[in-house]
Amino acid sequence: MIIPGLALLVALTACSATIPTDPDGTLDRVSGGVLRVGVSPSPPWTDLPDGPDGEPAGTEVELVEEFAGTIDAEVQWAAGGEEELIGLLERGELDLVIGGLTARSPWAEKAALTYRYTETTGPDGAKELHVMAAPMGENAFLVELEGFLLEADL
Repeated sequence: MIIPGLALLVALTACSATIPTDPDGTLDRVSGGVLRVGVSPSPPWTDLPDGPDGEPAGTEVELVEEFAGTIDAEVQWAAGGEEELIGLLERGELDLVIGGLTARSPWAEKAALTYRYTETTGPDGAKELHVMAAPMGENAFLVELEGFLLEADL
């Protein structure tokens, strides 16, 4: 007789399950490929150029570019408002959304918010924990991004 817990362990081992996983393969697709990032204006975190040919700038833009370098990815930027960008993230058309998001973000039910990568004090004196938004369920991608953010010196 096989103990139920042992049977599960044997089944998982036989499947060569890797944890964490990405059901949609985000980390595999963007590594050595293109990281599609939505950016909403929120200086100094993110700033959008006036002209159509300019690149976004800001603290989070620099962080994303550094992260992309660690996975050998090119960054493709998409500018817009938070609601539009989160919708694109939900539909799988973006891999990441940045724009001064905090842990109090109203988008927490629609996106996986990273662990806070820095802490600031808001205009009202309250503590703000800054995060980025990734697709729900893409855990290998999220773990890779969070590992990078935790090592970033902010």
